[in-house]
Amino acid sequence: MDYQAKTHHPEKQKTDCIVIPVFAKQSLSPIGEQIDKTSQGHLKKVLRQGDFDGDLGQTLLLYNMPHIASERVLLMGCGDPKELKESDYRKILQSTFSTIKNGGAKQAIFYLQDLTPNQRNFHWKIRQAIEVIEACLYQFDQFKSKKNNKAKTLNEIVFHADNAAEINTAKKAIEESVAITKGIYRTKNLGNLPSNVCTPTYLANQAKELAKKYKTLKVNILEEAEMKKLNMGALLSVSQGSREPAKLICIEYKGSSKNQKPIVLVGKGITFDSGGISLKPSGGMDEMKYDMGGAATVMGTLTAIAELKLPLHVIGVMACAENMPGGNASKPGDIVTTMSGQTVEILNTDAEGRLVLCDALTYCKKFKPHTIIDIATLTGAVIVALGTHASGIMGNDPELIQELLKAADKSSDRAWQLPVWEEYGANMQSNFADFANANVGDRNAGAITAAWFLSRFTKEYRWAHIDIAGVAWNSGKEKGATGRPVSLLTQFLLDQV
Repeated sequence: MDYQAKTHHPEKQKTDCIVIPVFAKQSLSPIGEQIDKTSQGHLKKVLRQGDFDGDLGQTLLLYNMPHIASERVLLMGCGDPKELKESDYRKILQSTFSTIKNGGAKQAIFYLQDLTPNQRNFHWKIRQAIEVIEACLYQFDQFKSKKNNKAKTLNEIVFHADNAAEINTAKKAIEESVAITKGIYRTKNLGNLPSNVCTPTYLANQAKELAKKYKTLKVNILEEAEMKKLNMGALLSVSQGSREPAKLICIEYKGSSKNQKPIVLVGKGITFDSGGISLKPSGGMDEMKYDMGGAATVMGTLTAIAELKLPLHVIGVMACAENMPGGNASKPGDIVTTMSGQTVEILNTDAEGRLVLCDALTYCKKFKPHTIIDIATLTGAVIVALGTHASGIMGNDPELIQELLKAADKSSDRAWQLPVWEEYGANMQSNFADFANANVGDRNAGAITAAWFLSRFTKEYRWAHIDIAGVAWNSGKEKGATGRPVSLLTQFLLDQV
């Protein structure tokens, strides 16, 4: 889809379709009043017929309105303007785009100025509109024998801007959202691949392909032999039950010649999580292919910032393994020594994400980082706490937490802070090792105790943990990767600039 920003007179604009808001009880927006006046009352005459009330998400497509240059006028129902929420805005865009995407229009002009959900600005409205439209366009059918090859007629969307300043704002928003969408697409595609294709080796090869495309990226892959030399006993304990070798994938982005301390993004990359010896229930286990959502998010975020050419130093580290119940698999009660030298008693082999992450977090000290953020589908407990609407954010630096929450608000990629107090580690103690990897028998605050475990390896630097188990994919009829939280992290990096 091609996106543009221009200033138009709606009644004079010769195009295939113009899209204008109509509010509840057939209340016209200023642009609607302008269209009605030019059409000599035709619009209000149509509304009086009772087929369209302006309810939220309602649409009505009108053809050949008198004295209007556009072939079509699409009315989008926006409900009560005083009660319009951000989620309502996205529903309006979804409904609107679904109405026109398979029609005959090649170009559509959107008039969004009169929509002000929570007083959001023009930049936000354009960003959200494009992300919604691209989400509607996304499809993953590469494993289907019959593809959906129906050509989309609509190929250009123009956002109306009132003046030159708004055009510049819109152009910036378009640039950002197109780059972010490319990152989201990459994250979705990796997540939706089956685990017999998307292995740790496959992710390593994808990182190499990414570096070929963007010259600002460099890749280094650590194999298991190198990890063994570095004493990464925790990470290797996860992969030892699988025939698939673990990979520690490092991608460095240097968008500036300045000697900047890097921001490091660490992603959990469990390409399939059976639970190991602590085997998961079979129902829904197919969705454990999404347990590499953190690694996919890192790859997607690096794609977005490489597209935007941000003047930053960012390193992505992906700890990738497959967790299987093989004859050599780790067993409950095993004790491993981490790269940090701390020992861990494995009480639950299904608490494997923290094991791969703890060695990756220790490894990242070599980069002398400014900030480290890990992203992981770490716990089902975060879904109990926050549902599927928000990522859980925890960490050791209040300023960093606030920066991430601010980015979540700007991008509408929601997140919420949870504490990581020392008291939460009481049940993680072990009689035989420095601490355990799980608090077996106590399911309370599971997302927080997982973060507490990671905090044992992050005391020397500014660190935040984002648990995305509730937001990385959708289940049920709409099953598929969401691409979250690429938008949040890219916004965070934009804010650093």
